Formats: sequence, structure tokens, C-alpha cells
Amino acid sequence: MNYLKRDFGTPESLAVEPLRISGRRSRSWAISYAAVTPVAMLFDGVIILSASVLGDLAYQLYAFGRPGDLLQYAGLGAMVAVLFIALGKGRNRYSASALLNLKSQARQTAIEWVGIFLFLTAVGFAMKVGASFSRGATLTFELTGLAALIGQRIIWRSILADSLALRRFSGRKIALIADQEAAINSGVMDALSRHGLQLAHHFILPAASDNEQSRKDIIADAISSIRGSDIEEVIISANLSHWPELNGVFSTLRILPIPVNLIPIGPASELFKLTSHTIGDTVTIELQRGPRTLTERLVKRMIDIVVAGTALVCLLPLILFTAIAIKSDSPGPILFRQRRCGFNGRLFQIFKFRTMSVLEDGDRIPQAERDDIRITRIGSWLRRTSIDELPQLFNVLRGEMSIVGPRPHAMAHDDQFDKLVGKYAYRQHVKPGITGWAQVNGYRGITRTVADVEQRTKLDLWYIDNWTLGLDFRILLMTVIEVVRGENAY
Repeated sequence: MNYLKRDFGTPESLAVEPLRISGRRSRSWAISYAAVTPVAMLFDGVIILSASVLGDLAYQLYAFGRPGDLLQYAGLGAMVAVLFIALGKGRNRYSASALLNLKSQARQTAIEWVGIFLFLTAVGFAMKVGASFSRGATLTFELTGLAALIGQRIIWRSILADSLALRRFSGRKIALIADQEAAINSGVMDALSRHGLQLAHHFILPAASDNEQSRKDIIADAISSIRGSDIEEVIISANLSHWPELNGVFSTLRILPIPVNLIPIGPASELFKLTSHTIGDTVTIELQRGPRTLTERLVKRMIDIVVAGTALVCLLPLILFTAIAIKSDSPGPILFRQRRCGFNGRLFQIFKFRTMSVLEDGDRIPQAERDDIRITRIGSWLRRTSIDELPQLFNVLRGEMSIVGPRPHAMAHDDQFDKLVGKYAYRQHVKPGITGWAQVNGYRGITRTVADVEQRTKLDLWYIDNWTLGLDFRILLMTVIEVVRGENAY
């Protein structure tokens, strides 16, 4: 037979092979890859319950010198644990790959933790049971619980990264069938092995141009080797461009009473990373995300109104002081109005505190640069601190803008950038924002080159395609840091 077969031996032979990293010998113990999720969920439950009880105990002893009702806080901890773990499991935050992403884990943990307590606070107020819980003990529970959960995720990140590097995971025993391109270029074998799948057999199919009978013989030999063995799964790795020729060959694997899964490679495999939907029996792949759903738009609009309204009330003294300073510094109006392009190309007038001696809104508007002679004395400080953007909170309340979204440019710049970047107009799929993903990633202020415009557009489109409320919250926090740094703000 004209084929290649590689036998990886028994699981024991795989386990005893030592791995050397930085001159150290890896330890021989192994953990199950499938056990990561339930163990992580269990640890979260224990941490939350412990934080609830110990938080109440510590606060009551400190404040009153005696323990409080520990059973009551054990019940609260159990309720929070159920909600938190259920929410995390539903969003697949307990998988090993998710636990490796520390930034995402910390951010989502904080958002969900705060959200759960806000929800329980509202429920307690509605049911008039909030008075039975000590605010000090509850706050202690919130802070210590959040710190412990994030600390645990730091530990998980370290353990999982070390385990993957040293191949400490153990898991199902599999057989891999790959075409020649997959065997040479994809790195599938290494990925499966690192994640604990034990490769007992590996079969390589010849190229499609070779004798079809050879491929059939290889599949027949694979079936013969797998039947009666302790192989738990068959994995196929193949270029989808060869699928018409391979589909008939792989159909003979149906005789095996074990799962058979496909790992696609090649350009067409990128489609599997996109979101898919079904219309009846027809599968559709989302090549471009459509407008947000009605629920998503309503939630984002409510948040915009609450944030903008609260900010205007809290910052009213600063706004009045700024208006007086502008009027005293130079002649002209307090507010600067300029045409901008909003959602779906709709025109609106953006409000800003006037920072220049000119009011430009024509076909050609030079972008502001360092030491720009058009900028007034007070205007330089307003632009550096982004206080000049505060009047846009009124644009948010009017529904023309959002708190977070792609920054709107002057009409003259829109016309210029649209000719330079093919997908520039896609930014209008959502409302423009006071701050955005591009601004907190180093693309705030002037765009000096075509590459700057392209990168800013790329970041804006990524935000549109990957929008979540959590991402908006993250951008708001990053905006505070960017304002303090003050880079490119002139």
C-alpha cells in the first residue's frame, strides 16, 4: 500500500517522555483537560461563599465585637454564587482557553460581579428586604469577593499556561487522519497534544492526484486499527478545497461507533470562525454584522441617557466656569457648531466649546496641530483635557451621538478620508461617539498619514463588529487614562 502510518504508542509511552524547558525536567503528574471547567466553577463557588460568610464575620466583629447572622450571609453568598457561575458558564468563561485570557476574564468578572449586586440591590429594594442586610458587611463581601475572584483567575492563568507548555494535560485517546497539506502545514498534531488529547494513531492520506484506491486502503486500515481498541474519537484534518474528493472516503468511517470530528484548514476554514445562523434548514454565515437588535439599541440608548444626564448634572459647575472663561478669553460664541455625519449618513450639528479664533465648516478644514495659531489661550487647555468635548453630551441626549462609538469627523475630512480608505463609510453603521475604540488605542487627534486613517478606520470597524456593553465599559475606563496622558490632544 502506498501510504504513511505513524503509531504514537500507548498513553503510557507518551507520558514517560520527559520535556525539557529552560533546563528543567517537567513533573510527571497530569490533569484532565476536561476537568478544568468543573474545577474552576467549584472554586468560584467556594470563594464566593467564603467571602460572604467571612466578610460578614470580619465586619461584625470589627464594628460590634460579635458575629452577625452568618446563616443569612451564607444564603446571600449561595445566591450570588449560583447567579455568577450560571452567567459565566452561559458565556463559556470557564473553558481553559477563556481562562487563559486574563484581561478578558478580569474585565468580565468585574462587570458581571457589579451587575449581579446591582440586580440584587434592586430586588431587595422592591421586596423591602434590603434593610435586613448590613451595608458594611455587604460592601466587605463585594470587595473581598471580587478581589479573590480576580486573584483566582491570575492563578488559573499561570497554572494553565505552565500546563500547556509542559504538556501536563491528559485527555481522550484519539486517532488523527490528515491529508498531506494538513499534516505538513497546520500544526494540528501539536495543538491536540498540548491540550491533552493522546494521539495513539496518525494516518496521512496521499494527495488527491494520487490513486484514489490508496486513500480507501488507508481508511480501511484506520478502521481496522480503531475497531476493538480504546480509541475514543477520530479527528480528521483536511483542506476543504479537497472535500468533494475526500467526503466519499470519510463516509466509510460511519461504521465506527465513536465520534468523528473535522478540523478544517486552508482559506475556507476562516468561515468557521464567523457567526452562523439557520433559516429553516438552511445555514447562513454572517459575513457582515447587521444593525444591532432592538433590545441592544434600547439598552445602549438608556445607558447613553443615564450617563449623559448624570454627567451634565455633576459637571454643571465645570461647564459654567468653562463658558465664562471662554467668553472672557476671546471674542466670539461660547459653543462651536460644525456639520458632522451620523448614523446612516444623517447630518447633524456637533456641539463643542469654542477653542479657536475661527469657526470653520467649509470644504477645506486643516486639522489642528501642535502650536496651531488658531487655538486660543484657554482653548489649548480645553483641548488637552478634552473639556471642549463636554457639550457633546447634549448631542447624546438628542439622540445624534452615543457616549461610545466611532468619532465623527468634519464633513471636509469625511470626503477626503472616504477617497483614501475603501471601507471608511462603514463607520456610519452605528451612531458616532464622544470616545471610541480607536481613540483609546493611540489614534486620538490628528491623522498625519493615510496609514493613520486606515488604522483608525480598522479599529472603528472592529468595534462595530465586536460591540458589547462590556466593551463600552472598558472603553470608558481607558478613556480616563487617555485623557490623563493627554497624547495627541492639541
